[in-house]
Amino acid sequence: MQMSITNELKPGCITLQALRNPDICRDDVLSKFTDLVSKTLDVPSSFISVLDDDFQYIKAAHNFNVGETLRADSLCQYVVEGDQPLVVPDTQLDACFSVNPFVIGEPFVRFYAGVPLKSQEGLVLGTLCVVDSKPHTFSAEKLATMTLLSQLVISFLEAWHSVGFTDLVTGLPNRQQLIRDLQALRNAGDNTRYRLVLIDCIDMPRAYELARSLGMAPVEGLLKDMATLLPLRLRPGKNELLYTVATGRFALLTHQESPLCAEWVARRMEGVRAEIGEGLSVDLATHTGETLFSPSEISAQEALRRAVSALHEAICRGIPCMNFSEENDERRTDDFTLVNDLATAVRHNHGLYLVFQPKICLSSGLPIGLEALIRWRHPTRGELSPSVFIPLAEQTTLLQEITEWVIDKTIERLKRLNGQGIQLPVTVNVSVRDFSQESFADRLENKMIKARLPTNLLGIECLETERIIESAAAIKGLEMLKLRGFGIALDDFGTGYSNISYLRKMPLDVVKLDRSIVGGLATDTASRIITRSIIAMLKELDYVVLAEGVENIETLEALKEFGCDQAQGFFHSRPLPESELDNWLRWKLG
Repeated sequence: MQMSITNELKPGCITLQALRNPDICRDDVLSKFTDLVSKTLDVPSSFISVLDDDFQYIKAAHNFNVGETLRADSLCQYVVEGDQPLVVPDTQLDACFSVNPFVIGEPFVRFYAGVPLKSQEGLVLGTLCVVDSKPHTFSAEKLATMTLLSQLVISFLEAWHSVGFTDLVTGLPNRQQLIRDLQALRNAGDNTRYRLVLIDCIDMPRAYELARSLGMAPVEGLLKDMATLLPLRLRPGKNELLYTVATGRFALLTHQESPLCAEWVARRMEGVRAEIGEGLSVDLATHTGETLFSPSEISAQEALRRAVSALHEAICRGIPCMNFSEENDERRTDDFTLVNDLATAVRHNHGLYLVFQPKICLSSGLPIGLEALIRWRHPTRGELSPSVFIPLAEQTTLLQEITEWVIDKTIERLKRLNGQGIQLPVTVNVSVRDFSQESFADRLENKMIKARLPTNLLGIECLETERIIESAAAIKGLEMLKLRGFGIALDDFGTGYSNISYLRKMPLDVVKLDRSIVGGLATDTASRIITRSIIAMLKELDYVVLAEGVENIETLEALKEFGCDQAQGFFHSRPLPESELDNWLRWKLG
């Protein structure tokens, strides 16, 4: 059986599906209503029922022990079909009721009075009834009271539905309603092809920053404006429903034939601005993701999950729209599994280890420091490069745990070196997110004090120049580290956002030239000219210059000629595991 979306899935309306599903809190309140009805009307038994095409469901009852029944056997079918109150003083004297199984058998109903439970939209959802095992009259005054009580019941149900299934800010049906609506289509055996489009048009970190600065009112204004803008822009038809599924995230449920696909929606939302109040507005960057499905084939949760997968793929790729892809979904699932494995490795200290790559002073040829680099020996996948798992960790709070793990292991290594009479500083890579924390420098200093080590033995290497110079918290974090004696190095200079004028805003000690700059020194004249000029400028700005990726003597000699201070690369040493580092240092330091 196919179901039109509008038959049962009307946004903001109570549905039979919603009432049929169990809800302990709701049904407990309904039970109190039935207690009140019996006491008020002086009738021993009462109940509230919901009817669909096939069954009657008793949702709450007082002194009435009947559960689910066939609609054809129910006394309430006449109330629902007639859409009018019905009073039967003696069922045995009424031709419609005298042979009813509940009249001639348990619970032997002799008296029946029922009124319809009608929603604001005029839909009769069920009944409020009183019954007795003996006949008696029922005055017009009691019937009026019972009708009033039925209105209280339906008011409660609509309030319950509004709170549970309507987003309070936007007024649109919420995620729970979307799930229920999809379940209703599935329960109806609907094999029509539907399209579920998720729409993300608000940068939530930006919205939270607005809330922090201006309070929640502007953010709520933004969301309300979006709920108004979407229908105006998209013009959904009567068979196309909009939902709010998360803060700043909306869903559109429609048929496959509808032109409202993810790509079309993204195009329609280009250049949209939303009001936040007091004449202020913000530009919106819309991403959409969609999935096509038949409700009879996949569950409601799976349909929504696939749409979320497509949306997140669009966001991660920085593109306007994306259709659900099994291949992308499997990769995302694989990434998720890998992140969970990484969390286990960090928290149980299993599989992760450090290697140390020496830094060489070009004037003396001796080691001048080490860089700690993380490695992971996965239990089933073997050795994994940091380029595989660090980008995944950066998307979660796990990166901070990894940073703490690396720092703790590095400090342990520094203590062992110090015990051997070797005082070589070791640098660790730290993200902007880490050193932007207000307490980061204090925590790091306390770790060194506890280890009885001077702070200048631990250096901080950072990337993401653009993010640093645009963040006051990041600049302050670096200044606090430098104030406490930690050395600061900028990694991979020469790639991406490398602007020397901006570097003056950063409290740096060392600038590391990326291997892409020095790699052509042995064979390319242009590379020599560029590298010489960069080194000269950095030296004039009083930076220590370290070249990465030095792999041959020709490159090394050129760097010496240009005034470079330090080098790091396979020409001197590959990154060394703990077991090999001590022997290498003894060999180099005599």
